[in-house]
Amino acid sequence: MNIAILSRGVGLYSTQSLFKAGEKHKHLMEVIDPNLCVLSIENGASVVRFHGDIVDDLDAIIPRIGASNPYYGSTLVRHFESLDVFSTVSANAILQTRDKWTCSQLLSKANVPIPKTFLGFAPEAETLLSNFENKPVIIKILEGTHGNGVILAETYVSALSTIETLNTAGVKFVLQEYISESKGTDLRVIVVDDEVVATMKRQSKSGDFRSNLHRGGSSEKIKLTFEEENVALQAAKAMQLGVCGVDLLQSERGPLVLEINSSPGLEGIENTTKIDISKKIISYIERNKR
Repeated sequence: MNIAILSRGVGLYSTQSLFKAGEKHKHLMEVIDPNLCVLSIENGASVVRFHGDIVDDLDAIIPRIGASNPYYGSTLVRHFESLDVFSTVSANAILQTRDKWTCSQLLSKANVPIPKTFLGFAPEAETLLSNFENKPVIIKILEGTHGNGVILAETYVSALSTIETLNTAGVKFVLQEYISESKGTDLRVIVVDDEVVATMKRQSKSGDFRSNLHRGGSSEKIKLTFEEENVALQAAKAMQLGVCGVDLLQSERGPLVLEINSSPGLEGIENTTKIDISKKIISYIERNKR
């Protein structure tokens, strides 16, 4: 098959891992930078041009759409979908997972457990904070990623000033309860084709509550409980994601979904678990495209 990885970074670990896995399976692989594509509709048909050439020979795509331009990235995926090109992640799923509030709404509809969450919109900031009983609160910008745009307000005063600042700047955000018993840890779960294929536990570095590895956090391979695995699979299904990363918090009331990523980084979890996740993604394409 002809498979393209939609990525702005040809040298990135995840892009290279997927590229090499596809080549090992005897597929013709290429990397397409979404920002260098021109989209059009001509004679009633969708057309994609890359470096001026029409792209009309692909069997499948693997979107690696970052947070910088999710609208254009998802539009490109939708264009390929209209050309009957199989995508490991749909255009709608990309948009829905990028917006933290929309994601929370869809998870709630599917009865997937998440921390108590409020949309950061109210006539008065005090009205929002009254729901958290003067406890620490997490403030998240709707389209942040990799821990960026995530703030831990440990006091009422700091939460109030942060909310007022974001409102003044016109930044959309959500408020979320702080799960103190997780102690700066979370579980990163990779789901491929309705199956948990790899899991690691991440621990934040000293002085930070965010467990992202590129922020200095550490990781270890871990086996999920039945409940944790079930919640991760429910989350992937609710967001209609064939490939995704699900972040879980271990709370006193059971596992809670913290976040879902439609383009999870592979370097940290492949190195931690020694599992070839890219190979499993290529196999997923083979099963579904056929």
